[in-house]
Amino acid sequence: MQRRLTSVFVSFCVGFCAGSSFPSNINIGGLFPNGSHEYEVFRFALSHHQDIPKLVPQVDMVDTASSFAMTYAFCSQFSKGVYAIIGLYDRKTMNMLMSFCGALHVCFVTPSFPIETNNQFVIQLRPELQEPLIALIHHYKWTKFVYMYSSHSGLTVLQKILDTAAERTWQVTSVNLDSGMDQVAFLKVVQDLEKKKEYNIILDCELERLNLILNLIAAQKKNLKNYHYILANLGFLDMNFTEFQKSGANITGFQLMNYSDENVSKVIEEWVDFDSKDLKLPKRRLKYTGALTYDGVSVMATAFQNLRKQRIDISRRGNAGECLANPPAPWGQGIDIQRALQQVRIEGLTGHVQFNEKGHRTNYTVSVMELSPSGPLKVGYWNENENYVNTAVYTPVVEEFFGLQNRTYIVTSILESPYVMLKKNHEQLVGNDKYEGYCVELAAEIAKHVGYTYKLEIVGDGKYGARDAESKMWNGMVGELVYGKADVAVAPLTITLVREEVIDFSKPFMSLGISIMIKKPTKSKPGVFSFLDPLAYEIWMCIVFAYIGVSVVLFLVSRFSPYEWQGDDSEGEEGQEQQQRQQSFSPRREPGQSQSQLGQNQGQGQGQSQSQPGQNQGQGQGQSQSEGHTNEFGIFNSLWFSLGAFMQQGCDISPRSLSGRIVGGVWWFFTLIIISSYTANLAAFLTVERMVSPIESAEDLAKQTEIAYGTLDGGSTKEFFRRSKIAVFEKMWSYMKSADPSVFVKTTDEGVVRVRKSKGRYAYLLESTMNEYIEQRKPCDTMKVGGNLDSKGYGVATPKGSALRIPVNLAVLKLNEQAILDKLKNKWWYDKGECGSKDSGRKDKTSALSLSNVAGVFYILIGGLGLAMLVALVEFCYKSRIESRRMKQIIDAAMLSSTLGRMTRTGSGGENGRVVAHDFPKASQTLPCMSQAAGM
Repeated sequence: MQRRLTSVFVSFCVGFCAGSSFPSNINIGGLFPNGSHEYEVFRFALSHHQDIPKLVPQVDMVDTASSFAMTYAFCSQFSKGVYAIIGLYDRKTMNMLMSFCGALHVCFVTPSFPIETNNQFVIQLRPELQEPLIALIHHYKWTKFVYMYSSHSGLTVLQKILDTAAERTWQVTSVNLDSGMDQVAFLKVVQDLEKKKEYNIILDCELERLNLILNLIAAQKKNLKNYHYILANLGFLDMNFTEFQKSGANITGFQLMNYSDENVSKVIEEWVDFDSKDLKLPKRRLKYTGALTYDGVSVMATAFQNLRKQRIDISRRGNAGECLANPPAPWGQGIDIQRALQQVRIEGLTGHVQFNEKGHRTNYTVSVMELSPSGPLKVGYWNENENYVNTAVYTPVVEEFFGLQNRTYIVTSILESPYVMLKKNHEQLVGNDKYEGYCVELAAEIAKHVGYTYKLEIVGDGKYGARDAESKMWNGMVGELVYGKADVAVAPLTITLVREEVIDFSKPFMSLGISIMIKKPTKSKPGVFSFLDPLAYEIWMCIVFAYIGVSVVLFLVSRFSPYEWQGDDSEGEEGQEQQQRQQSFSPRREPGQSQSQLGQNQGQGQGQSQSQPGQNQGQGQGQSQSEGHTNEFGIFNSLWFSLGAFMQQGCDISPRSLSGRIVGGVWWFFTLIIISSYTANLAAFLTVERMVSPIESAEDLAKQTEIAYGTLDGGSTKEFFRRSKIAVFEKMWSYMKSADPSVFVKTTDEGVVRVRKSKGRYAYLLESTMNEYIEQRKPCDTMKVGGNLDSKGYGVATPKGSALRIPVNLAVLKLNEQAILDKLKNKWWYDKGECGSKDSGRKDKTSALSLSNVAGVFYILIGGLGLAMLVALVEFCYKSRIESRRMKQIIDAAMLSSTLGRMTRTGSGGENGRVVAHDFPKASQTLPCMSQAAGM
């Protein structure tokens, strides 16, 4: 029993002595730059670790990039007997620190960037990013990218990337951000990469510099939709993306701290209180480098507590030694502290903290973040066991589109008739009520369908939107969307490739194309002989020659064909008819006339009548050829037959032979087609006042030089001709760019005025919708000719990634299906037009015939009647002259006797006033005075 008590007492004494040999205060060194965030967190962490053993700081504020300062501070702390040092190093001083740590066996715990080293006395708190970064590149399937790095921290990662690129045939372009590169040089590098279309970029540098680089890129006001940045940094949530988020770029990065963890949130709250009360500094966010420092203090406290529990004597008595001794004397207990530090396993602010035999972090997890329109979003994580795990759940933008009634959106537009116009009393109105027009009503319809409130604002610079060649800045409505000044653009904004790269467009709400505007030519009044216009001059000449030719052929065919000759079978009938005529003209006894006189006259008449048939019979036999046959188709009858058939009036004579009927049949068919074609065209030519346009298409413009033509200077129309590869448009562009004076105009109004004042010598190329609208405006002296040269559309624009994009697009489609878009266009283009209806603006107007249309027909009728009377007079005079010679009378007497004889026969002729045909008055039918003279 006594022995047992003695052993217990000895053991207690030994333990007490051993425990008492372990120091209650542990001096730890600190090497921090002046005013560093890590030093503030270091003090905060020490306040949380007041347990025994107590950590007592020995801090030197030094320039970590100065080797002399760091050497002096390190040796000073070592001579003071520190057990370990925590602090930062620079690329210039890290080799010096590792050398001292390895030689003196002093552990250096650092939150600085990790480096490849076999020095186990350097405890690296920051996890390495080589493996997570390569896994992320593989996930995004990058094969070509740019690695922009800081030489202070990125060389190790670069080496790993280049080794992997050699294995996987990656194309890597490396850019060192530290090689004397200022802001101008950096921006030049960015522009060169843009020209080479290098859109996948990795940025590897510290937080402060990374923020500076992102702000420089954002200051260029570029649209970065096609760019994808990976930030090789563990503090994604420590970045300020306020300006950069507006550019639309895809940004991915890594996050080490888990702010959703309860322990982390609690420490952050305490840090805020400590920051504001103790240090009297403005509240600042706890960065990941500060969290690493906090975990470093926790690792040191845990390690020394473990050493105390293990009763390992690490006390430093007497002179601590000189670090510059030659050879240096290593500290014997340094190995024990190094092992204790490497064996620490804790859950810190940066996750699970554990080290391998080289002093590097192991068994850690980093979150993968992306920048979404609503802010940073976790999309996955990486660890050594699972590699990269994608946990992103992408929800449609429609689901994010909620609560729109709680915000007033800015709708930008441009003053352009008839899209947006100021009301006449706009000075008395406020807000959206000041405006009217197509786009004003369209914006209201879209807002009603989507369900948001809006404020309509006119773009400040009055431009649609183009990128400046020098500054690469966007202006106009596109610029307001790109830089976040507006939420929607409802305007005649053409959907183009360069604009689609920086903003989003809806489906087209209006289709259009480039068209030609000219001054409306003077309407051509119909001429006196406008009825001849349905057929060309050449056709009329061919008809005349065809008429003459057919008549001649019919005449020749009738002469050669024996079936056209008629025999003397009709002489009996003619003789009877002649006998009846003679009897009807036999003399009657007048009252008071003696029988002898009657007999005398009768004898004379019989003598004459007997002698005349014989004479006529001889002449008739001579004229009707020796065979006694006649032919009705002389040359005049042939001409008359052809003319009657052409006029579709017929004729008393017709061919009897087969050959003659063939001629007549083909002529009838010919006249049927000609007359039908003439009649079909006659209505249009007589009822429409045609406008003779000098040009009808772009081809007509291209092949002439009398009419100048141009476009809006700097617009999409000019760009279309400049880039076109079609031969006609290339020829037009060659003319326009070399024309002197310039054919380009600054505004559409200037182009319209130039068309109106050029007297038909200038054509303006503009969008068809505006062309049609101006055509309906007074003074109604312009017109659109030809079809559209291309096809494009106007769209409603939203910023890249906006939650409004899909709802607005659906609203436009719905308005199109409900025909509201067509209704709006008819309202503002044609219903409010000043030049007549919709059709009258584009087609010739049909009206009733006027006298001027058919005056020529009346002239021909009057001329024909006059010509007939003149020919009748000539025939009368000619026949009278022939009779006067035959009867040996003077011409005046013959004409008088013929006239009186015809008038007498007309008054006392046959039944119903019908004239009985006689060849001409004979001697027995002359005037009485002349008969007495003959008797005497």
